[in-house]
Amino acid sequence: MIFINNQIFLAVADSTDTLKNALTWSLNNVFAILALLISFLAMWAIWKVVNVLSNSQKEFLYTKHGIPLETIKKDTPSLFNFKGINDALWKLVPLEKEADIDLGHEYDGIRELDNRLPPWWLYIFYGTILFAAVYLYLYLFTDKGVRQEQEYEYAMEKGEEMKLAYLATQANAVDENSVVALTGAELAEGQSIFKASCAACHGQEGQGGVGPNLTDQYWIHGGGINNVFKTIKYGVPDKGMISWQSQLSPSAMQKVASYILTLEGTNPPGQKEKQGEIWTPESGAKL
Repeated sequence: MIFINNQIFLAVADSTDTLKNALTWSLNNVFAILALLISFLAMWAIWKVVNVLSNSQKEFLYTKHGIPLETIKKDTPSLFNFKGINDALWKLVPLEKEADIDLGHEYDGIRELDNRLPPWWLYIFYGTILFAAVYLYLYLFTDKGVRQEQEYEYAMEKGEEMKLAYLATQANAVDENSVVALTGAELAEGQSIFKASCAACHGQEGQGGVGPNLTDQYWIHGGGINNVFKTIKYGVPDKGMISWQSQLSPSAMQKVASYILTLEGTNPPGQKEKQGEIWTPESGAKL
């Protein structure tokens, strides 16, 4: 019994979600739905006009050649009963019965008839009333509808995702010419990258090993953020240093290069002898 009740509850929940999704989709595509409906009505109207013209031409030709129209119509089967559909959509009153709906008002020879509104128009009108009732119920008395504040929050979340994605692409767009030294929490990330990828050759504290000492003022391939980034990116194959551009993103290389610059003057124990020359930045150059 409990299992059956759970199944019923799940079925009701699924149907509610389906109704919510359908309503949301309808609201988001209301103009497309209206355009489709108008297109359908326009095609139907064109078909109606073409059909009337075609029938008039046929009647003219049949009369000209002395062919009875009733016989032709009976002998011509139709896949769809278009006349029945047309009569149902319009509910037109035959000319011989117009006296039954004559309101007795005549203006300049024009008589006023009590014709019914076209059923297709009435059905659309009733449909809009039903849609409005369902819409008001869902949005005013339940939490099934997506309200404006919820749409705003969702739009803000999507905007934040787009912003972060854009910033990520911008971070990976740096090269040796546009790179700048980073500060703050990004240096901690650079330290992690250094210990994982660079410490094997340069020591855990940058004191040097197989590779040169990174804590003094001497640089073999130039100091400053641009030169350090370039060295990391392209490597120094002649000295055994590989190019890291295939293993580290530009953003990661920027972080580790910025961290390396902070090692100067830290004076760790076991430093390797000086190599290269003292590097001093040129006027206007980035540190």
